[in-house]
Amino acid sequence: MFPGTGGSVGRAHAIAMRLALLGPKYWLTWLGLLVLRSLELLPFAAQRRVGFALGGLIRRLPLAYVRIARRNIDLCMPEWSAAARAALLDRHCESLGMALCETANTWWSSDRQVHALAEVHGLHHLQAALAKGRGAIMIGGHFTTIEIATRILGTVVALNVVYRPTKNALLSHTMYTSFCRHGNPIAHDDIRAMIRALKKNEAVWYAPDQSYRNKGAAMVNFFGIPAATTTATSRLARISGAAVLTYFPERLPGTAGYRVFIGPALEGFPGVDAAQDAARFNGLLEAQIRRVPEQYLWMHRRFKGLSADYPDYYGRDSRNRAPVN
Repeated sequence: MFPGTGGSVGRAHAIAMRLALLGPKYWLTWLGLLVLRSLELLPFAAQRRVGFALGGLIRRLPLAYVRIARRNIDLCMPEWSAAARAALLDRHCESLGMALCETANTWWSSDRQVHALAEVHGLHHLQAALAKGRGAIMIGGHFTTIEIATRILGTVVALNVVYRPTKNALLSHTMYTSFCRHGNPIAHDDIRAMIRALKKNEAVWYAPDQSYRNKGAAMVNFFGIPAATTTATSRLARISGAAVLTYFPERLPGTAGYRVFIGPALEGFPGVDAAQDAARFNGLLEAQIRRVPEQYLWMHRRFKGLSADYPDYYGRDSRNRAPVN
């Protein structure tokens, strides 16, 4: 994020970037980070209470994200009653509030503190994959526990985390430096870095479940609705020869912490059709979402298409739906 190489010019550039983050543009972000840092110092039980309260506040604010979450829940759970879907939205907002505290723990808590909160199931699957010497691709979903789940995984294996920088440079810097302390961050579009890590027999984690309309996208059903989906997992597995395993987290009730599941290597993956591979993963992801539906990140505009005739599911909350070439 802030290169330390390149001699005096590189150092001067890094210093200038750091100074820029102290400007008025980022003062509110600094305040938010201070609040998050304070939350990390609270006992876990107190964090849960704060997160629950924050979730109640999120639910009552007129936020586009809440409207998007409601729309996605309506689309994906049509068999549920209106009352049940509304209750799920309430619980989802509470889960979002808890995620803020979990982000604080992800960025500043020690490995010992994080690991003590977690039950890790299926580690032998990952060990068996790495024993073959070709690395392991760990694929998961965008759950509200995504931040803490990657930290948990990083306490049991040296981990490469594929991430997408945020538009806020200060948040991106904070996220990046956290990844560097506890693993190796790889930019979402740096396929070569992913392949290098796999060739070194390392684990690479990423979540391929968000809307994707660049080269290599396909229309794949998600909860029975066609959605623009990346097929990069198949390509990455084919090039590297790495095993592909699922990694799904659950936030347990109360102060019980977390339970994470590492699945066995997917047999026959990749197959002959990358879109079918993506559909296979979506089916596994859907099953996990139905286990803990409030913990999925419903606020993402998941349902986008690759052509202009695709339905506009989000109305005023839609962004440009033109396909990205």
